[in-house]
Amino acid sequence: MEPFKNLYNPTFVNRLAQYGQAVYPAFDPRAFTASIFTSDWEALELKQRMRRLSEALHEQFPKDFAESGPLLLVLVDHINSQGDKEGSIEYMFLPDFVEQYGRNQPELAFDIMEELTQFTSCEFAVRLYLIDRPEVGMKRMRKWSTHPNLHVRRLASEGCRPRLPWAMALPFLKKDPSPILPILERLKSDASEYVRRSVANNLNDISKDHPELALEIATQWKGLDNETDWVAKHGSRTLLKQGNPKAMALFGLGHPEGIEISGFTIHTPKIEIGDYLEFSLHLSNTTHKTRKLRLEYGLYYLKANGTHSRKVFKISEKEYAGQTTVNIQRRQSFKPITTRVFHKGHHKLSPIINGVEFEPILEFELL
Repeated sequence: MEPFKNLYNPTFVNRLAQYGQAVYPAFDPRAFTASIFTSDWEALELKQRMRRLSEALHEQFPKDFAESGPLLLVLVDHINSQGDKEGSIEYMFLPDFVEQYGRNQPELAFDIMEELTQFTSCEFAVRLYLIDRPEVGMKRMRKWSTHPNLHVRRLASEGCRPRLPWAMALPFLKKDPSPILPILERLKSDASEYVRRSVANNLNDISKDHPELALEIATQWKGLDNETDWVAKHGSRTLLKQGNPKAMALFGLGHPEGIEISGFTIHTPKIEIGDYLEFSLHLSNTTHKTRKLRLEYGLYYLKANGTHSRKVFKISEKEYAGQTTVNIQRRQSFKPITTRVFHKGHHKLSPIINGVEFEPILEFELL
């Protein structure tokens, strides 16, 4: 798979330079491209390249954000007129421009982001403004939650997630998420799945610091309709992976009494980085009743300090008839990924049913 950072290639940058000159005649395309493709360019990762582009754009645009901010929207209109794909990730350097250069004019910056996010998401850029001016920022987010455009409504939820991945956390909302709740309440049944998914992700963020509050919200939402049921459950996924008894009960996942695991086997006890771990087990419902079971496995990754950290992976969640046994086979990739460092040595694996970890916990070796 081609790295996202390679979206910023000479073809894209040269085209952007042409767009810049079209909307601002003083724009110097050669100077723009030269300031981007310096000797360290190949070593830069995605967000570093975004920052490089926003800085290069700032060098060419008026230095006063009162002029350059609205000019961004003119640029977007021109890009759209040329048929470039709306919402492409490569244009997220435009919100980065707002993040860097609009902080002294926050009201204008919020206005710019309201329009800009309809082209490319401002979920990262808005967070600095929420930290700078929490009350003003959350007031704007509440207003955005009623916006006719789905991308703006989504920003109202996604932008104030306390723990948005790849972005700075929002400590004041991690401590007290109450300012978020009116936004989630308004958007939980939004017509757009895109918006509802953001609501679920925000609720899941809240559950990591305030599990009881998240459970209270999920309980209130469950049963309203199928779409909101999904939001409530997806927003409770961390609690479910943790085996939280209240979360399990809320979604009909009782204690796995009468459920047995046998024949739990690791078929690849020694693997190399890049290979797959393969394992199987037999799951038996020894009761006479049909049981709803959430089957997961815990993978205890070896850490650099010699301890283990468990990550839970879901296999399935479905009903199993009474007096039945099924065979489960699974494989887990150990291909290198940017979000995890694999350490050679002994790792562990365990089966989990409805949040309860079953014995035995088996070891395998990563070479």
